[in-house]
Amino acid sequence: MSDQYETAASKNLRGVNCPMNMVYTKVAISELNPGDVLEIILDDGPPINNVPGSVKKEGHEVLSQTRLEDGAWSVLVRKAG
Repeated sequence: MSDQYETAASKNLRGVNCPMNMVYTKVAISELNPGDVLEIILDDGPPINNVPGSVKKEGHEVLSQTRLEDGAWSVLVRKAG
């Protein structure tokens, strides 16, 4: 979604409720190498309100949060390393 960062993986979590969207995000991050960028697609509301903060608390970097035309969000996360 972003021209600024090359993503190593993408995970579409539309329709996934909390806390499972964070569980899926953690699994996807664990499969990456340090420094890789993961794009996660989250619904508006609790998912976008909770997942980026949880990712930061785990030491990863949230590079961007972009609202998509359908109301979902594209979040780019760089794995800590």
